[in-house]
Amino acid sequence: MKEADLYAPLKAYLEAQGYTVKSEIGPADIMAQRGEDPPVIVEMKTALNLSLILQGVARQSLFADVYLAVPQPPKWTHRYKDLTALLRRLGLGLLTVKGTHVEAHLDPAPYAPRLNPTRAGRLLREFQRRVGDPNTGGTTRVKRMTAYRQDAIRLATALRDAPASPAALAKSLQIPKARAILSDDHYGWFERIARGTYALTPKGHQALIWALLQNSDCQGFTS
Repeated sequence: MKEADLYAPLKAYLEAQGYTVKSEIGPADIMAQRGEDPPVIVEMKTALNLSLILQGVARQSLFADVYLAVPQPPKWTHRYKDLTALLRRLGLGLLTVKGTHVEAHLDPAPYAPRLNPTRAGRLLREFQRRVGDPNTGGTTRVKRMTAYRQDAIRLATALRDAPASPAALAKSLQIPKARAILSDDHYGWFERIARGTYALTPKGHQALIWALLQNSDCQGFTS
């Protein structure tokens, strides 16, 4: 589908809603107005890309209601979902065209972000609990040092010489979730050898040796 093929369906769609529609008005691909309402601008492209988005943002300096129009993609990919989320943040509308059918996916509107306090709280707790800054920003495919892993290393360090109870470890190491970390045994480092008593597994000993060799990862963990 060529860009020009989008015009007729879009014109018919807008006219059906009572708009007077004209094309190529100054820099605008399509300009439409209904009565005394503010004009609507529609910018067309054969794909939803950065060029079209920047074009739409530029038109927002003229009028508040700006739509981007593209052919209906065969399948909505994650990329398109991310782009539509971006359009929502920018206050741009989105129309898609398939044959003679036009579908409105977004209407122009001021962006009011919906915060996720649960996820935000999780990030803040991780930031506050993590000791130091053991990771390198921008790296990929490497094992991350998390606050949970740091706590597990501290527990392993305390258990390397002798078994102990979760309550004693929680108190001495100031790790409130010591019991859960030991019983969940996410890394396979801990084993319950008696009621209320945990010891370090062979895997735990090996992991602790490796961790202690990573000086930047374990600052303050050794005893």
